[in-house]
Amino acid sequence: MDQVRAPRRRPSRAILEGDSADVYFYRAQEVLEREGMDPVVAMEVFSRQSGVLCGIDEAKTLLAHALEGTDPSETTVEALADGDLFSDREIVLRIRGRYRRFGLYETAMLGMMAQSTGWATAARRCVEAAAPQPVISFGARHVHPDISGTLDYAATVGGCVGASTPAGARLAGLRPTGTMPHALVLMFGDTVQAAEAFDRDLPPDVPRIVLVDTFKDEAEEALRVADALGDRLYGIRLDTPSERGRVTADLVTEVRARLDQAGYRHVRIIVSGGLNPDRIAYFRERGAPVDSYAVGSYISGASPIDFTGDLKEIDGKPIAKRGRIPGITPSPRLRPIDLADWLGE
Repeated sequence: MDQVRAPRRRPSRAILEGDSADVYFYRAQEVLEREGMDPVVAMEVFSRQSGVLCGIDEAKTLLAHALEGTDPSETTVEALADGDLFSDREIVLRIRGRYRRFGLYETAMLGMMAQSTGWATAARRCVEAAAPQPVISFGARHVHPDISGTLDYAATVGGCVGASTPAGARLAGLRPTGTMPHALVLMFGDTVQAAEAFDRDLPPDVPRIVLVDTFKDEAEEALRVADALGDRLYGIRLDTPSERGRVTADLVTEVRARLDQAGYRHVRIIVSGGLNPDRIAYFRERGAPVDSYAVGSYISGASPIDFTGDLKEIDGKPIAKRGRIPGITPSPRLRPIDLADWLGE
């Protein structure tokens, strides 16, 4: 898929003022200012794990604001991009400039990359397990709403073809993807009535995808909905809860067979509910005719991938703390960044 590119968003005031920074960076700024020190340093950022990089484009926007107006002869940024695969200990970002212009933002930059890279890497595992069938991100309900858009964006960077929240889809340049909640079906008291209302009231460009596990046997409900909507029905979603044995490969196979026998070969089958790479592999190994997978908590619950920022030069002199090699690390994949292109609105 084409690489996703997030829109430029101006960092929040809390980030720019240092409220989200570890306090020792703020205190270091105070000490350096009072001592009249502001050396030109080179900072390198790396991880001890491999993964799918994400959040670094957001960090570039932060750096663009932090370094705006600095002397271009002593300020450079080199980096990889969202969606790049990186190896353990590979340098993904190098910043050269006056320390007091960007040192306060180390916490924010590492956090932007750590969380989003964890999500993108988890999404990639699901995408690889499901290939060539697509995966959709359904994890927003498992995170704080302030970051649900960032989660969904990271999932698309990892290879998901869609995301459930408007915020996340907008960041990825997509339209949000979703069916209908069980609550809607419950309030209508009948799956077909809910499907007909959905079809009647929503714009024609919204795919007609209907949940069929709320009241009756999934195969029976799938046929009832297909009979009611006909060619307008895009797909059905199977989300059978664990209390009823959850979605199985046999169930998917039966639903597909019954739809095909009734002439509804165009109706796609979407599976959701507790999916992860192993569960996706289970469906594929048994030849279950799943058309797409919706994954939630496996992606949203992924552990952050830690990144570290190291000073490697001070005023041109190679330096490093114990255990690290002083001086710039050879990093042929880094690309120079024109910060003017990354100023957020």
